[in-house]
Amino acid sequence: MNMKKLPMPTGKDIGHALLIGLWFMFLTFPLLVIKVNPGEQTVSWRWANMLWVGGASAAMALAGRLIVAHRAARAEHPSPKPGWFAVQSTLSQHFTPDRLWLLGGIIILIFLALPLMFSTYQVNIMTTALMYVILGLGLNIVVGFAGLLNLGHVAFYAVGAYTYGLLHLHFNLGFWIALPIGGLMGGLFGILLGFPVLRLRGDYLAIVTLGFGEIIRLVLVNWGDLTQGPSGIADIPRPGLFGLDLSLNQYLIYQYYLTVIMMFFTIFVVNRLRYSRLGRAWFALREDEIACQAMGINKTAIKLTAFSLGAAWAAMAGVLFAAKTTFINPDSFTFMESAFILCIVVLGGMGSITGVVLAALILMLLPEYLRAVAEYRMLVFGAVLVVLMIVRPSGLIPAIRRTYSAMR
Repeated sequence: MNMKKLPMPTGKDIGHALLIGLWFMFLTFPLLVIKVNPGEQTVSWRWANMLWVGGASAAMALAGRLIVAHRAARAEHPSPKPGWFAVQSTLSQHFTPDRLWLLGGIIILIFLALPLMFSTYQVNIMTTALMYVILGLGLNIVVGFAGLLNLGHVAFYAVGAYTYGLLHLHFNLGFWIALPIGGLMGGLFGILLGFPVLRLRGDYLAIVTLGFGEIIRLVLVNWGDLTQGPSGIADIPRPGLFGLDLSLNQYLIYQYYLTVIMMFFTIFVVNRLRYSRLGRAWFALREDEIACQAMGINKTAIKLTAFSLGAAWAAMAGVLFAAKTTFINPDSFTFMESAFILCIVVLGGMGSITGVVLAALILMLLPEYLRAVAEYRMLVFGAVLVVLMIVRPSGLIPAIRRTYSAMR
């Protein structure tokens, strides 16, 4: 049996694909077929769009079923080094530690030279993408390392942003003082969230963290005397640079380099944490909580540490966000932001640092570069996510387990 070729589709596969195509045609009918022009009071019927959607979704569904059948056949007849393991083996042979240092240096040079190669608009988009890299790495500590599902991560993002805004509004403090204070406030709120959920896991933990995120947002909306309510806080100063008077474009470039430094610092710290004693305790907690406790690991301490560290990084990203936009209000910190950050972690690969970085860049930059397809860009964006999760269910770059062998 030749495992390299996809199996031939059966009548059942074709019927299932056609049914999915009809279902997608029904779902997208109001959006893609009917076009209302209020000015001219006319209605256009774009039937060709419906046929394109039905055909494309049916083809994708058929391809997905064939790929699943192909994987099942490969599982019954495994090869010595199938798929991703062969890629990992090839990479480990070609990328020695010296070459990895060289590759890392090239990546750093690319990030440093980016403002020289692209417009200010592109630099501004990349700055936002790098902030989401920091947010994703912070959530990766909680979800990817410790296995604690958190749907309220945006609350700590808001805590950092409002810490900077309120410190400037009431005490006239600058960015460099607010950055560490924001991180400390985020860590404190992470501990406050961690204590009530010490006995919860899975869906119950997700519901509690979701409620915590909504509580923070509603407090920001309703405590107008302190937070300015829905009006938000404006005129937040940008980071200073030795008292120099910078133009707007210079500030954007300076903010970009500042975010790049913060991102690489986050990657360094999170990578060190992953292979530390604390990181191994987090992974043990994720795999089996009962066995982790039986081995003498303080389950309470490592849970609180995961929540506080993840929240601290989110809060520092919030301080960067407030400094970049110079205006914040509660509408910037909704549940959809938490869901988006969680998508970054899951799509990149839970526990994988490289995967989270790549997923954050893809999810942030892809919608911008799909503006050419205008009204269909979010539909294309959603389809790309569905395809990626079907093809790579464990993430773009799954975390590689480090193995230890006894010395002889």
